[in-house]
Amino acid sequence: MINDIKRIMVETLNLNEEQIKPESNLKEDLEIDSLAAVELALELETELGIRIEDEELAKLITFQDIVDIVTSKKEQ
Repeated sequence: MINDIKRIMVETLNLNEEQIKPESNLKEDLEIDSLAAVELALELETELGIRIEDEELAKLITFQDIVDIVTSKKEQ
């Protein structure tokens, strides 16, 4: 799952995979602004067959937060 999420982030946001660590702050370390976050959420939803609500998206701070929310959605 982590590798799928990383791949989607690299492809969607043109990030370097080495930048993406569990503790990476989305805004500060990866420079993901709110528009990029929405774009990423839409791509995650499409590719992984999940739904990320706006309230959930707003709470995502680190890469690990993304992994946690995607994992919980896939388990439902």
